[in-house]
Amino acid sequence: MAQPRKEPKPIGHEPWLPVETDPADASAIQALAAGTADANQQKRALKVFIEKCADTYGLGWHPGGGSNADFAAGRRFAGLQVVKLLKVNVGLLTGNRENG
Repeated sequence: MAQPRKEPKPIGHEPWLPVETDPADASAIQALAAGTADANQQKRALKVFIEKCADTYGLGWHPGGGSNADFAAGRRFAGLQVVKLLKVNVGLLTGNRENG
């Protein structure tokens, strides 16, 4: 007998709600924190943070503005700071323009 199809849980759009992740996402974040993540886990953990946790590329706008919009802006700001560090010329930070 076929198993009934499980419908995904609805995900709220309120920025303070937990993001949807899966066991591989959690494993990647935990391995990164432990210093044991392989290359794929490192990439996945960074992607989970930037795209899911920080919602860096999300709209950021919320109906009515207010605290939801403020909360979303704070999340997005954290993601933008990480993306900036991924792209910055490290030599400019150290004063050595040849490095980076």
